[in-house]
This record gives sequence, C-alpha cells and structure tokens, in this order.
Amino acid sequence: MINWQEEAQKRSEELLTDLFGLLRIDSERDIEHNSTEFPLGEGPAQALKYVLSLAEKDGFKTKNVENVAGRIEFGAGDETLGILAHVDEVPAGAGWKTDPFEPQIIDGKLYARGSADDKGPLMAAYYALKIIKALDLPVSKRVHFILGTDEESEWAGITRYLEVEPTPDFGFSPDAEFPIINGEKGIASFLIQFEPGLSTQGQVRLRQFDSGLRDNMIPQTATAIVEGDDLDNLSADFISFASENGLIADAQVEDHQYVLELTGKGAHALEPRAGINAATYLATFLDGLTLDPAGQQFVHVIHEHLHLDSRGEKLGIQKTDPLMGELTASPDIFHYKPGQISDIIVNVRFPQGITADEISQQMTLAIAQPTINAKTFGRVEIPHYVPANDPLVQTLLDVYERQTGEKGQEQIIGGGTYGRILDRGVAFGAQFPGRENVMHQANEYMPVEDIITATAIYAEAIYELIK
Repeated sequence: MINWQEEAQKRSEELLTDLFGLLRIDSERDIEHNSTEFPLGEGPAQALKYVLSLAEKDGFKTKNVENVAGRIEFGAGDETLGILAHVDEVPAGAGWKTDPFEPQIIDGKLYARGSADDKGPLMAAYYALKIIKALDLPVSKRVHFILGTDEESEWAGITRYLEVEPTPDFGFSPDAEFPIINGEKGIASFLIQFEPGLSTQGQVRLRQFDSGLRDNMIPQTATAIVEGDDLDNLSADFISFASENGLIADAQVEDHQYVLELTGKGAHALEPRAGINAATYLATFLDGLTLDPAGQQFVHVIHEHLHLDSRGEKLGIQKTDPLMGELTASPDIFHYKPGQISDIIVNVRFPQGITADEISQQMTLAIAQPTINAKTFGRVEIPHYVPANDPLVQTLLDVYERQTGEKGQEQIIGGGTYGRILDRGVAFGAQFPGRENVMHQANEYMPVEDIITATAIYAEAIYELIK
C-alpha cells in the first residue's frame, strides 16, 4: 500500500519552489509582440521552456513543439493517457493587493496570477507523475503530459500540437474542479457590430466607451468620455448611481470632457453572476442621459439587451437542457468611438440543443436594428460529455472518494478545458468543493494544502489508469 499523501507531503517544499518559478513568469498570450521564434509571445514560450526544463532535469523525455506546446513522456505501452494542462494565464488586471507575478503565501493561501488556473494544478499533476517515476512502479501504458500555451484565448498552441503529434487515447485536464467534470457546455463568443451612420451630434455626446480585457473575463472596470452642455450635476449623479449599485465611481473633467470610470468585480465568464459587470452598469447610467443618436444607440442596446441578463433572455437565446443546464451569456469587451465601427463581444456557454449559428441569428433578430448584426468571433467549441459509467470517470471518482472520504458525482460546467479535446477526456480538479472560485479574478489564490492534496490524488489516479 502506498501512502500517496505522505509521498506528496515530503515533496511539498520542492514543489512550491518549482511552482514559484513558474508563477514569476508573466505568460499571457502576446501576439502583438510575437516573432518567428515566439508565435504566441515570449512569455508563454518561456513558461513552456521552464516546465520542460524541470522535466528534463528530472529524467523525463520531453518535446517542444514550435514554442507553442510541449510534451513530457513517461512509461510504455499501446495506449496513451493524456494529461493536458496550460502554462498561460489571463491578464493580471487591476485590484491586486500583492504583486501578481511575485507569489506570496498568506494565511496558507498562495497568491499569484495563475496559481489556481492553471499553474498550481499543473505542478501538482507534474509532481504526481514524478512520484510514480520515483517509486519505480510498474506501468502498462504511456503518459503524455501535454502543455498548451494559449488555453485562455484561441487554443492555437494545442491545435498545432494535435496537427503534428499523436492524440492520446483518453485523459484528463487538471484545470477545473473535483470530484470531476465529465461534461462541458459549448463555448462561443459573438461579435455585435454597430455600423457607423447615425448622427454623432447632440447636446450631450458620447466620445468614447471602453471596457474589457478578454472575452472570457467579466470586465471589472469601464470608462466613458462624454461632453456637452448642462452637465453640472453629472459627477454627483454618477457617484450616487455607483453607490446605489455597489460599484466604485471616479469622475474627472479633462479638456471640457467628463471621464467617467466604474469599478465592479471581475470574474470568470462561465458564471456572470459571480461578478459585477462594470460596462453594463456604465451603459445603463449613460442610457439615462440624452446622448447623440449613435452614442445613445450603443448604450441603449447594452442596457436593453445585456445588463443583468446572465441567461440571455433579452437576446432571445435562453436555453436549458436537462443534462447540461442553462445557457449563460457574458458581455465582456466593449469599444465605441464616434464615426467608427463599434462592437461588443459576448461570451456564451451553451448546452446541447442549440448551435452557435442559431445563437448569432437570434441575437441579430432580438436587437432588430438594420445597422447592428451579430456573428461568431473566434473558436467555437461544441458541447462535450463523457458518460458517468465510462471506466475513466469511474476510476477518477473512486480515487477521489478514497482519498477524501467524500462522495463523488458527475458534474457539467460552463468552463472549457483541454479535456474536451479527447473523445474520452474529462477535467479532474484541482479546486475542491466548497472552495471560493477566484479564477480570472484579482487576488487569485490557491490554498497550499489543496495543491499538496491534489498532488496525492493525481498520483494515485494516474497510476490506477496506467498500471
């Protein structure tokens, strides 16, 4: 009998040292500064190289695929277990109490961008593989520990990997929740475009509206610039509006223009109710003014069709499936300038029974204005499900139950993980039930004890799957 918790615990100091090194690398996808050597930016490539260098030092065979993905290999056999993780993270954003790229342990919690999503779980799974290797346990299958570099955006790295490298037969991604995620909703972003043409003249004019960092993050801040006459009470009204709705307001006057900024609460787009969308609140406030026609149209559409509507009812796209639950809609990126094409990006997590094409068509119909249309934007992921009676699911749940003493059950989420790449692919940990979900939020953290416990669970799970 192997005491997996004990094996994980005695490696905890080394694990945290290696994890700190990974967390210090800002590995946000950065194609604006890419190059032939670094197609997705230098940060993701450096994080990839860092993990591969650890594996090489530990005696594993590795492969770097064009600095956009990589692989750590172990074992031998006819079947391949895939462990799929990612080294990139979402932008740090505002609101941090610590340096997001200088990890700190405070009250048992490891604070850093990527600590929970996905660098902490990645390192836990890697050390699990190290434990199996160190114990020299007999195995009958191969393990390909696959590392992607832009999971938080377009999945170009993992897509390239699958084009040139073999696809595992089955596997899991340590990038979600315990006890297991064996189903994931479809994911698509939709671009709502406003064609220029309406007048930008009026007593009060919207000169700019900007919000959002990524289309999978609820925007924490939003900024608008307005100008015009009879705006003496604008600042006071704005601050009062923010206070009444639980946001923070800042109003400045620059060159006879009012710069209005709202701060809400960022969160992962998979559940819009977890955040406070600064952009839709700002548009709602502005919709109460008498703006120029173009500006009024922009903020009115946001207020009328997107504000406080996480299930897409105002867009006519609401959908509930008995297995996968409700569709969610999160408006996450906003750009407006007079006389230019303006746009909004809405991130939708949808169950079985509706398609991305149907969603975009219905959005356009619901808004019902000839100068506004909606279309898919970027990668579309269809719903994914591995039955609860699949041996992969059963094995992982059995391990979770043995090590935690808690009952495991299947779960379906709105998040998207690399697990859906495989027909028999799931997500497995590393967030434990009852823990606060701080992924994509300021002050992201992961409890240190959870990292070590996850390491033990992953070690036993990997061994049970390949022995």
